[in-house]
Amino acid sequence: MEIKITKAAVLKEKPDSSTLGFGKIFTDHMFMMDWNKEKGWYNARIVPFENISLHPASTVLHYGSEIFEGLKAYRRKDGKVQMFRPIENIRRMNRSAERLCLPQIPEDLAMEILETFVSLEQDWTPSAEGTSLYLRPFMFGNDESLGVHTVHNATYVIIASPVGSYYAEGINPVKIMIEDEDVRAVRGGTGYAKCGGNYAASNRAGERAARLGYSQVLWLDGVERKYIEEVGAMNVMFKIDGKIVTPMLSGSILPGITRMSCIAVLKEKGFEVEERLLSIDELADALENGKLEEAWGCGTAAVVSPIGELCYKGVKYPVNNGEIGEVTQMLYDTLTGIQWGKIEDTFGWIKPIK
Repeated sequence: MEIKITKAAVLKEKPDSSTLGFGKIFTDHMFMMDWNKEKGWYNARIVPFENISLHPASTVLHYGSEIFEGLKAYRRKDGKVQMFRPIENIRRMNRSAERLCLPQIPEDLAMEILETFVSLEQDWTPSAEGTSLYLRPFMFGNDESLGVHTVHNATYVIIASPVGSYYAEGINPVKIMIEDEDVRAVRGGTGYAKCGGNYAASNRAGERAARLGYSQVLWLDGVERKYIEEVGAMNVMFKIDGKIVTPMLSGSILPGITRMSCIAVLKEKGFEVEERLLSIDELADALENGKLEEAWGCGTAAVVSPIGELCYKGVKYPVNNGEIGEVTQMLYDTLTGIQWGKIEDTFGWIKPIK
């Protein structure tokens, strides 16, 4: 598909890396493409970054017909730019689209779009330690009708933002509260899809945790309120009595690309990894008996985020004396090393940008 490029008349000044937060500064351009049930995908274009105009009755505003992705481009020491496992983001977005009855994008076309856009904006990829260019593809239904039905018209957009560390704490261990009231998702719902409603519904518990001094919450399943699922907006892993345990993908857990990558690295390093149901009772027992050696969240934004304390029903449990563990540090160093080109990519995960 031909991608029409209209460059911005005036380019923005690039920010100093020391001022970067997460998702607050945006590049000069954005990608847009439209879809119609009869025409399919059409009008692929890169245009100057600007506001999007929507009809007040647009489907996304009333029924939440929206999905998104998150991935990064990284600046190597030699100045070249590369992406980390973008094909997995493309595939996951198509799975999300299928769940919410939004149109899927052929993988080859989606990759061509991503490469073209990142190539144009690659000068925005910062080079300072720990920084990257965050890419946010998203899609929404925009039928101009209040009737509830599957989407007949949609728009696909990609925006980009130079970012620093996701958490103000950086790689330092964070405090997590185990949530036993609200739930993030249920089996049969949209938990495995990356859609806005999952995140909006999680904010109440996150706010409660923040008021008590915690960075995020650890979610339990929505059926029995018994099994560990995710931590905040990330997948979660534990080292219990020498073994790595992570909740199995049951349909209510987002299949994280960083999670997938962590498992591959751990197995290559010789660790035993169990993907299974992990109850809060088993975790509490491991906490009380000192068998929980390490715990960490993993996701695109933070990569790996060590957990230094868990709080359950008002009882605080330190994890690894509040310090980052050896396995957590190894995963962070290995993944970021591959992402920034410091370590050879033996997995075939890197997509270089021309």
